[in-house]
Amino acid sequence: MRTLRQAALEIAQAALDAVDPEACVRHALKAVDLGNPRRVFVIGAGKASAVMARAVEQTLGDRIQAGWINTKYGHGVELRRMVCHECGHPVPDEAGVAGARRIADLAREATEGDLIICLISGGASALMPLPAGRITLADKQAATGLLLASGAPIEELNCVRKHLSAIKGGRLAQLAAPARVISLILSDVVGDDVGVIGSGPTAPDATTFAEARETLRRRGVWSRLPGAVREHLTIGENETPKPDDPVFRGVENVIIGSNRLALGAARSKAESLGFGTLLLSSAIQGEAREVARVQAAILKEICASGNPIRKPACILSGGETTVTLLGDGKGGRNQEFALAAARDIAGLEGALVLSFGTDGTDGPTDAAGAFADGGTLARAQAAGFEATRNLDENNAYPLFEALGDLLITGATRTNVMDLYLLLAE
Repeated sequence: MRTLRQAALEIAQAALDAVDPEACVRHALKAVDLGNPRRVFVIGAGKASAVMARAVEQTLGDRIQAGWINTKYGHGVELRRMVCHECGHPVPDEAGVAGARRIADLAREATEGDLIICLISGGASALMPLPAGRITLADKQAATGLLLASGAPIEELNCVRKHLSAIKGGRLAQLAAPARVISLILSDVVGDDVGVIGSGPTAPDATTFAEARETLRRRGVWSRLPGAVREHLTIGENETPKPDDPVFRGVENVIIGSNRLALGAARSKAESLGFGTLLLSSAIQGEAREVARVQAAILKEICASGNPIRKPACILSGGETTVTLLGDGKGGRNQEFALAAARDIAGLEGALVLSFGTDGTDGPTDAAGAFADGGTLARAQAAGFEATRNLDENNAYPLFEALGDLLITGATRTNVMDLYLLLAE
């Protein structure tokens, strides 16, 4: 298993290298025609935005007039030509609001003949909060919390978020017009929809105030919303810009890194190590333990029959699963995936599972994810753990920590969702 684990680590590192934010930005700046702008402004938000800004600064240097970047506490870097401002994530705070105001101010300052380079990565929605009208940050958080608790999917959540914001849903592009805008985007969503990543600050929004109101009523939370939120949505002034709005004529949204890109690099590395490879999907979603059971079944079939691919084999997929909390344990969706898979491949020889978050953080833990193999359950039992109980309590972290099977990378400063590796030899 040591050989398989080393191979998994090399494949994982190749995937991370492919979506290194600085390398992705430098490549994009070579490929995109920047023209000959009068002034260049750099703005953006996200967990990777600071290192993305550093790459822009290293490339464009003194051509940058000014800039402002909102990033997560502890993710800042030193910049010469722009401000790197740390603020709250995943819970937005007033520092984030203050930074978002500065971003909006710079967008307004740009005029025709100027270029705005906008840097967006995972976490941008929380890191660039700018409530619209008389809405406060607390109002917006209350509305979002009610909608989340109602079970609303991300599409409905984004519809409401955009209509409570002065900067999302294409409004940042609206503020910047008529300046040219090039948004360099590191995707952390399934499907790479630029209208979803960071709630689409420079992308058209096809949803409406009426849809936002209907969503909140249908979910049964309208009457519990703060008064300022109900008033803002009822008045419905200043609709988000739609796909045919002229403000987007000078806007270019460029995906510079994605789960699909990471998987491609992982496949190339696996093949170079001698594995036959099969890439299942970059759009994996669903309950972590259920997805894990399906993938464990594929791994067992490979070991038993050589289908759908013969050993040595590497099965790759990516996306983002969810966890229904049944207990109050410590873990994350990737550790839960690995523990669920471990239960299904117990006793299977020559097989390994690795599930990890590309940002280096799985849930509220310091682990990116975890390894599992056919001996995981037996080793856990010998260490005094009962794996099914840990799984039922969403408590995978202590088990994998005791076994030395956590993957701890530290903050990678990138984020293209999760990767799942199945290896068989």
